[in-house]
Amino acid sequence: MQRVKIVAVGRLKEKWLSEGVAEYAKRLGRFCRLEIAEVDEERVDATGTGASVARAMRREGERVLSRLPEDAYVVVADVGGDSPSSEAFASRINAPLSIGRELVFVVGGSHGAHAELLARADWKLSMSRMTFPHQLARLMLVEQIYRAFKILANETYHK
Repeated sequence: MQRVKIVAVGRLKEKWLSEGVAEYAKRLGRFCRLEIAEVDEERVDATGTGASVARAMRREGERVLSRLPEDAYVVVADVGGDSPSSEAFASRINAPLSIGRELVFVVGGSHGAHAELLARADWKLSMSRMTFPHQLARLMLVEQIYRAFKILANETYHK
C-alpha cells in the first residue's frame, strides 16, 4: 500500500481540527497508509525580533528534517509555492507514488518553513494566496490528499 506522511510543526489544539483530520485520515485508509508526525513548535521571545523568529524556524526545520526519509518525495507547504487545481495536485502526487516513493508533506510552524527545509523540498505547495493558521492548513491538506486519491481512483467526490 502506498505510504503518505504528514510532518507538521505544533500540536492541534482545537478539538474540531483534530476531529476533522482524524475523519479524513480514516477515509484515506482505503487508499494509502497515512502517518502524521508532529514536532514541537518553538516559542518566540516576547519581542518577536527577526533573530528570535529565525532561530525558532531553524530549530523547527531541524526537527522536521530529522523526520524525513532520505528517499521520500517531499512537498513543503509554502506561500511562495505552486497553487495547483485539485486535479493538477492529484496528478503531481501520483507521479512519485506510481514509482513507489514515499510521499511526505510538511506543514511548517506559524512563521513558515526554514530555508534548509525549503531547499530539501521536491515541490513547494501553496494552498492559497490567502493566509491561514498553520493548524487549519493541516486539515485543508489532509482533505486535499483525500480528494486527490478519489480523483486518481476515478471516484466522485462532492465539488
